[in-house]
This record gives sequence, structure tokens and C-alpha cells, in this order.
Amino acid sequence: MTVSAVASPPVVVTIGNPNTGKSTLFNALTGLRQKVGNYPGVTVEQVSGSARLGEREIRLVDVPGTYSLAATSPDEIIAVDVLAGDIVDLPPPAAVIVVVDATNLRRNLFLLTQVLEAAVPVVVALNMTDRLAATGVSLDHAELERRLGVPVVPIVAAEGRGIDDVRDAVAVQLDTPRIADLAINPRLDAAVAMLTKELAKDPLPARHLEVRRALIDVGGYAEQRLVARHGEAVRARLEALRSDIGSGRNLATLEARDRYSYIQGLLDGVEQRSEVTRERARDLADAVLNHPLSGTAIFVLVMALVFQAVFAWAGPLVDGIDYLTGACGEAATALLGNGLVGSFVADGVIAGVGSVVVFLPQILILFAFIIVLEDTGYMARAAFLMDRVMRGIGLSGQAFIPMLSSFACAVPGIMGTRIIANRHDRLATILAAPFMTCSARLPVYSLLIAAFVPDTRYAGGLLNLQGLVLLALYLLGILGAALTAWLVSRLYWRRPRSRFLLEMPPYRMPSLRAVLLKLLSRALIFLRRAGTIIFAVTIVIWMLASFPRAHAPTTAAVAAPPTLENSYLGRLGHGIAPLFAPLGWDWKVTAAVLASFPAREVVIAALGTIYAVDTEAEDGTTTLTGRIREARHPDGSLVYTLPMVLGLLIFYAYCLQCVSTVAVMRRETGTWRWPLVAWCYMTALGYGGAYVAYTAGNALLVA
Repeated sequence: MTVSAVASPPVVVTIGNPNTGKSTLFNALTGLRQKVGNYPGVTVEQVSGSARLGEREIRLVDVPGTYSLAATSPDEIIAVDVLAGDIVDLPPPAAVIVVVDATNLRRNLFLLTQVLEAAVPVVVALNMTDRLAATGVSLDHAELERRLGVPVVPIVAAEGRGIDDVRDAVAVQLDTPRIADLAINPRLDAAVAMLTKELAKDPLPARHLEVRRALIDVGGYAEQRLVARHGEAVRARLEALRSDIGSGRNLATLEARDRYSYIQGLLDGVEQRSEVTRERARDLADAVLNHPLSGTAIFVLVMALVFQAVFAWAGPLVDGIDYLTGACGEAATALLGNGLVGSFVADGVIAGVGSVVVFLPQILILFAFIIVLEDTGYMARAAFLMDRVMRGIGLSGQAFIPMLSSFACAVPGIMGTRIIANRHDRLATILAAPFMTCSARLPVYSLLIAAFVPDTRYAGGLLNLQGLVLLALYLLGILGAALTAWLVSRLYWRRPRSRFLLEMPPYRMPSLRAVLLKLLSRALIFLRRAGTIIFAVTIVIWMLASFPRAHAPTTAAVAAPPTLENSYLGRLGHGIAPLFAPLGWDWKVTAAVLASFPAREVVIAALGTIYAVDTEAEDGTTTLTGRIREARHPDGSLVYTLPMVLGLLIFYAYCLQCVSTVAVMRRETGTWRWPLVAWCYMTALGYGGAYVAYTAGNALLVA
């Protein structure tokens, strides 16, 4: 045995249904000792980390949440491969932690029994045991452990209760493994063993679990791969075995019948259920929230409240940060002077980065609402409500979750399309996701709305015009996504109708600590972005706006700052400006927008730097809002008129200005064709929308 083999820590896998607290348990076991990568050869994420069991260290691998090992998507086949030890550079698991929801055992035990058939040591983490009494469930977990033949550990992952017990149980399973003796369908077991033995003679032998899934799941990923590796003869052999075992009946149907029959007998005498008032209250709430009329009305009201709060609550904090940014710039100028160093600090660093950071309160308020709505269980109800709408525009019902994720950022939203089995539905969702209004657009919207939309109040002050305009921009993005999905879906008339399985999680009171931790994470991501990408672009913009340095007519040839018009940035902006003149933009707006193509929010930093460096400006204002209000064309007319601002907002609602999104589209589709199509299509849509708004707006003003 090699030294590296001795030093390699054992692999332990966490698996479970969605919404069972699997990731919470994984985080509790690994802490900050975790990393995210991709499984070799596929785009599915691998989340792994190290955990300590006493003196022993293990490698913990978290596989994507799944309801079954019936693999119909890239995420689901990964679970089979990890359990079967069929992943490059990932040893077979020494143990598996199956996380189950104690309040919904029948559904969770379906996956557990499939994992037990993989013949690996298992520890059952029985989560959410604190909710058993509230749901009218009593559970004898000791008897359940005896019947399953593997350790069953009650935990409350969200509160950290039982985590040490899970560590102890895993350590025992690693030292003295207990493997369940499960025989749900002996005829199927015999066929799996026989075919596995036959394929073991090939250069690429099949695994026991892979063969089982290939037999049961007709046309699934497991069968496709077996046929690709071993030839069409395997397909014929699978069909013969299916016919023999099922006598003409579908094996997946037989599996569900036999497995649930086994689970019913397993829980007989272990689980007792009684009706409780809280469950009746939940049913009543679901009847209201899931109703097409009342549910839709509540959904619209909730979204309207969110966008009203973004402006109404964040206003004082935004003004405070804006004032502080201006004061810091003035202090830097007073301390360092008006020379190159002073301009770099005041006009480059402070004005550029500070003009973006000022919108942090609004972003955090938006995310606070989203986090609370997710943690209470409302977002799943909204997904159910939107399923009909999604199908109406040609998207799978499964597309709602990735589309919802895209409100935070299109990158995880596009990666979330891996749950969609049908490749046409997946492509349509990938192309539609970038239209959803992500957090990077919010600073742009906030700056322009705060500067040019009056704070008019309605309904006794409950509604304000700025919040309504922001809501309209979000709806505009949704409309663009719907139109795109509809157009793409028309290209695939005969694609099969996909199924959408959605679990309704229980209503919960959000944990203040959990909400604050998630908000802190979002704030750090935003500030890290401001300190890297935005800072780098800001410095480039400052350099282009500050050079070449003019020379004063003295013998010392002292360098003097150029006028902004004659700087490298001015020359570049003037050269490109004619392309965007039909939109009402001057060269400064054009230069800032072009600089923001790597990341949308960079336009704020670019504008902040450009107007800060502009030594010819005489308005005397120190805030970016004040400067853009006073910006003028050479003929003295205002640059930021209402038609121009509306066009600029539409441009940012539609244009694809995010290198990260383009890159992840390339990775998920496996080609540059679709990212390029999306970039050209969205840019053309943004330009066209801005042109129509500017032209029509001016025509109405003249009329």
C-alpha cells in the first residue's frame, strides 16, 4: 500500500431529498473547511469538505438533493455514480449519511431504501425531530433503527442538536460497518447480480447500482451509458430481463408499488399520526396562497411591498453613505491636493467604488425579503402558483426555481437548470434567465430612479412612485424572459411534456441568526465585487480620463491634467458616440456603458469617476446624483432627459452585460453558439427598446 493511500481520508457522502436540511448538516459538520468544484467531465457542482471525527479526518461530499435514484437529469445520475464509486478521483464512499425529514418519512424512506440497496454502510440522520409534536407525529426511532439495521440519529440540524451524535455514528460505521440486509424484490436482485456478473468480463465493467437503475429506468441515463459502453446487445438483454421480471409490466411502477409497500410495513407501529390544529391551519393557508385568484393577488402585493421598501427604507442609509463618500473625497483632495495622487484617490478610488457601495442598503433590503420569503416556505407556494404561467410560455414547471434564483444572480440560476431533464426546456430556461432583474441591475435602477423619478406618494403614503417604477422594471425583465422562452419553445414543437414535482415545505418562523448570516454573506460578495472587478475598471477609467498629461509652457515642463474631452477616454468616447447618439447619449454615457459590459454595476463607478475627473464641470455638486442631473450636451441641453433616462433603464433591463453569465452559459451549453446568440439578441433588444423609448418620448413631449 502506498503512502498516499494510507494518508487519504475516507470519503463519506451526504444525500437526501430537497428541503430536508442536508446542506445545513453538511455545513455543521465541515464548517468553513469546504470547497466547490465540478465533477470530472460534467458541469454539475461538487461540494466537498473535511470534517473531524475525534482524531480522524474524513472527506465529506454533498451530492445534489434528489427524491430518487431514478436518473433523468445530470444532477440525479451524479448521485448514482458517487454511491457506485464511479467518479474519477473520488474513491467509493466508506459510509453514507442519508438525511431524512422526520415529519415526512414515507416519502424520504423511498430514497433511503434505494441507497441501502447499494450495500454501503449508512447512517440515517433523522432531521426536524423538533417538529414532530407540532405535526401530530410520534416516532419510535429506536425501533426504526432495529428494523432498518443501520444507525438512526435524531437531530435538529438548524439548531446544531445531534450533530456530535452523527459524528459518533459515522465513526462507528467506519470502524465496524453495519450494512442493511434489504430484499424488496428478490427476482430483481437476482437479475441485477446476474447482469453485473456478465458485464464484469468487459473492459469497462458496470457497477451493481448502475445496472439496477438501468433495468428499472427505461431510457434513463443509466441505460444510455450502459448501451454506449457495451453496445446495443446490452439494450436487448435489458429488455429481455424486464419482460421476464415484470411479465409485461413497467418495472418503475412495480418498484414504486413494492417499495412503498415495504415502507408501510416498516413504519407500522413505529410512526403514529394524529390530527393537530396547526396542520389544519396550514391547509387553510395553502388553500388561500395556492388559489389562482387570491394567491396571485397576494403574490403581486408581496412583490409590490418589497420594491416599495427598497426605496422607502433604504433612503436615509443611501443618503448617509452618499454624503460620507462625498466628504471622504473632499477630505482626500484637501489632504493630497489636486495633483495626480489626489485625483487618483478622490476621483478614482473614492468616487468610483463609493458610487457603487452607496447602493448596498437597497441590495440588502431586497435580499432580506427574499431570504425571509424562502425560509417561511412562501416561495415554494409562489412556484406552484407560477407553474401554469411557466407552461403557458413554453417553459417547464421546473424552470421556476432557476428563474427565481436569477433574481439574485443569473449565474446560479443558469446552473440550477441542471434539474431540468429535457434539454430543450433546459436551453429555453438558460436563454431566458439573464432577463430576470439581478442584483447587479439594482444600483443602476436606483441611481436613475432616485435622480429623475419624483418621490410622489399614493394611498396615504403607503405607495411611492419610485417603488412602482422599480416594480415595472422587474416586470419588464420578466416579460423579456417570457417572450424569449416562448420564441425558443416554438422551435421545438414535438418536445415531450416534462413533469414538475414540487414539495411544499412546512411554514416556519425564520431564524434571525440564519437570516443575518445569509445577509452578511451577500454583503461580503457585493463588497468583494466592488473591491475587485469594480475597483479595477474604475482605475482603468480614471487613467484613461486623466491621461495624456498636458505640459505647461514652462522650462520645468510641469505636467497638468488634460481636459476630459482631450483625454484618452474622451477621444475613445467621441469616436464611438455616434453609434449611440440615436439613444440621446453623450460620449460620457457611451464610455461608461461600454466600460460596464464586463459587469453591469460598473457603469455607476465609471460615471462616478468620469464626472469626478471632469474639471470643466461648474455645478459644484459632490454627489453623482447631482452631477448627472446637471450634465449637459455642448449646446447646453440636458443629457439626462426623461425619455433618455427611460431608454437607458430599458437598455439595462435587457442588455447582457455580464462576462460571468456569458461564461457559465458557454459551460452549461457546451458551445459558444448560444452565448453569442444570447448576447447579440439581448443587446439588440436593449438598443431597440432604448431607441423606441427615446424617440417616442421626445415625440410626446413635443406634441
